[in-house]
Amino acid sequence: MDAQISAKKFWGLTGYQWTCILYIAVALFCWQLKYFRHIDNNYIIFRTSFYHFKDHVNLYLLYPNEYYDVYIYGPLFTVFIAPLSLMPEGWGFFFWEVGNAAAFLWAINLLPFNNRTKTIILLLCAIEFANASHYMQFNPIIAAIIIGSFILVKKQKEQYATLLTVAGTLMKIYPIVGLAFFFFSKNKAKYIIWSVIWTAIFLVLPAIISGPGFLIQTYKDWFVALTSKNLTNQSLTTGFDWCMMGAVRRAFQDSSIPNWPFLLMGAASVIGALARVKQYEFLKFRLQLMCSLLIMVVIFSTASEHPTFIIATAGAVIYIMMQHKPFTPFNIVILVLLLVVTGLGPSDAFPKPARVWMQNYAIKAYIPVIIWFKIAWELLFTDFRGQVIPAITKVNQ
Repeated sequence: MDAQISAKKFWGLTGYQWTCILYIAVALFCWQLKYFRHIDNNYIIFRTSFYHFKDHVNLYLLYPNEYYDVYIYGPLFTVFIAPLSLMPEGWGFFFWEVGNAAAFLWAINLLPFNNRTKTIILLLCAIEFANASHYMQFNPIIAAIIIGSFILVKKQKEQYATLLTVAGTLMKIYPIVGLAFFFFSKNKAKYIIWSVIWTAIFLVLPAIISGPGFLIQTYKDWFVALTSKNLTNQSLTTGFDWCMMGAVRRAFQDSSIPNWPFLLMGAASVIGALARVKQYEFLKFRLQLMCSLLIMVVIFSTASEHPTFIIATAGAVIYIMMQHKPFTPFNIVILVLLLVVTGLGPSDAFPKPARVWMQNYAIKAYIPVIIWFKIAWELLFTDFRGQVIPAITKVNQ
């Protein structure tokens, strides 16, 4: 009888609950596919960083006898990955994949939307999550950090919001955009104090693994690696530089086109939006800025590649789903293109000549760029007074 009741409860799960199970299932599928076929290179890079750091080995050099490609994250990441590195490789990799799924689900669950809307957001992000999971990447957690820091500021839990922002930034630079949420904080002194506290703690925390001397050297090495990586990313044919400036470089077949005009435009859009202080009281404005930042960290980064776009896709989908009429003809076309071109474009869903063409012209970035321009324009010129978000539950208004 108990078994029958349990089975009935299981099959009676809501659509939202089934969608969460789908994400865990995708993570588990990617884990077994990669681990048992010994094609878990990216996880090996992450795992090995702990041992390299502990043994005072430069994190940012090539180690072809251990893995291909290079490690590019900050020293704090070695502390983050340490518990998984100390486990048997299979178990560590298992928790890595499931942990990325759990973090993304946690962030989407925090959003002040009803479960129907959260379900649609998750389903529309599923392809990009599968891409990130397939490549064993950290990007679902990065998206979760940015979303989580926004929601925690909204809940006036600045001590936790700043923890996420500072820790995320010292592991992978992208979460630094969360500092923009300072302007939405009702406890700005608290935000500043906790930011200083967490920065002091997380800057020195990796010394428990390496000691202070090697930690200082590693920060220097990290800066050099990031600078070098930014330059090597700017190619016309690689799987990196799938961003706004990369798309322009490839369209004109000119790798010398600089980044700074694009970065200046992006910074100006954020500064212009934040200058509209009277709009801060409207949740839609604040949420829309969060969506803009989620997209920006991808489309303004030369390090953007296929599995990075879970971050931008989350921003694009959240933006569309919080509109008064999310399924207008324009939005439907954008969503279809986001799923087919951005999500599946560089994958085996397309024949090889099409994939090569998409890579050579950074086609994956086009739809997020279009959505970002629309969001940025509205942040600069739309009056959000009186605008409602039907998807938001009454308790979160």
